[in-house]
Amino acid sequence: MRIEERVEALWAAAIAGDEYTAADVVLAALDAGVPMESVLLDVVAPVQARAGREWAANRITVAQEHTATAVNDRVLAILAHHPSAGTHIGSSGGRGRVVVACVDGEWHAFPARLLAEVLRLRGWRVDYLGAQVPTPHLIAHLHRAAPDAVALSSSLAVRLPAAHTAITACQSTGAPVLAGGAAFGPDGRYARLLGADAWAPDARAAADLLAQGLRPHRPEDGPPHLPGHEYTVLTERAPDLVRNVMADLARRVPEMAGYTSEQRNRTAEDVAHIVEFLRAALYVADPDLFTSFTGWMTGVLTSRGVPAGALSAGLQTIAGRLPDLPQAREMLERAQAALRAGTR
Repeated sequence: MRIEERVEALWAAAIAGDEYTAADVVLAALDAGVPMESVLLDVVAPVQARAGREWAANRITVAQEHTATAVNDRVLAILAHHPSAGTHIGSSGGRGRVVVACVDGEWHAFPARLLAEVLRLRGWRVDYLGAQVPTPHLIAHLHRAAPDAVALSSSLAVRLPAAHTAITACQSTGAPVLAGGAAFGPDGRYARLLGADAWAPDARAAADLLAQGLRPHRPEDGPPHLPGHEYTVLTERAPDLVRNVMADLARRVPEMAGYTSEQRNRTAEDVAHIVEFLRAALYVADPDLFTSFTGWMTGVLTSRGVPAGALSAGLQTIAGRLPDLPQAREMLERAQAALRAGTR
């Protein structure tokens, strides 16, 4: 059976919530001679990534996406205890010790869990701390464990300020930091901006970099990144901004008068997400981050039957509430221009 066929078989089991069949799929792959690392990264990882894409396209529900994730978590647990995983090697930590954690507020833990299992396969002792690790608790653990490196994972760009805090704090203990996850940009630009010692696009690359050894960040590598004034102002205003924008939209969009409570709540969540991503873009001073987010959000909303102009109306309304933040307004205007270009 080809790898692609195994991926399809695991997908069918995961989306059905059938963890027993899912376990049979990956164990059969091992019995057929597929290396454990390949099962993890070429079979399980694509299924998890597909769950996210299918949810965004509205082809599966939130419940189905969570079900697939739960099944994949069980599959990882089964693989971690399989004899071919060489658990005795990983626990001995012949290569050294690595702490793997998600930054504070980041609940997408699956990529970090995959990395932890790959590193164990390659002979590292791994302290996997899981999702949403508060930075003070992470630092306390580093002082106790004295690892050779820290691998920080974040999938959402709104966590970049928290990632920056974690990177700086980890480095203050003497531990070099490897950053990974979609939050840091497709080329790792935000990892470099925030001072991480290295960035990896996936678990294989991360394991290879750790094997080579990380060069600790030095002060002469560049000045520390500092958030701008507009980021600070928008952070302070965010709660009131969301409420005011919702009131403005109710006046601008007559259809909202007929919204159910659930529809109003979802609209408020969407506005809050827009503001959060705008904050993140201001933090790293990169309009492309915000434009990319609004492009993704357009696809999500369109697949759910939301009119294409709804997002543009929201961006205009937010801009109207930020007359004294020119950088934020420019980002909002660029995003609107991109949306208009995409509808032609």
